[in-house]
Amino acid sequence: MPWLPLLSYFFGGVFLANSVSHVVSGVMGRAFQSPFATPPGEGLSSSTVNVLWGFFNILVGYVLVSRVGDFRIGDSYDAAALGLGAFLISLFLARQFGRFNGGARPNQK
Repeated sequence: MPWLPLLSYFFGGVFLANSVSHVVSGVMGRAFQSPFATPPGEGLSSSTVNVLWGFFNILVGYVLVSRVGDFRIGDSYDAAALGLGAFLISLFLARQFGRFNGGARPNQK
């Protein structure tokens, strides 16, 4: 089994999962961290910037999953690569953004 498509699906999962918080925050009209804030990844960007960034991530994820190799959701390796990328970036981002949004240590005063 060629490894390059699996790597592409892994990073497709990363980009697709990363898009969720940006699009949701933007659609809700809330500022959220983005690479375009000051400092990058820590400061807040406008809701419009987050929607744009989120949809850019969707586009990149789509290209990585649908245009590299022959992704099949029924193929365990393809699905696992995509899911692992989404899972790992989700854990990382939960810890990263949790520091700023109260999710890292809930109920701490």
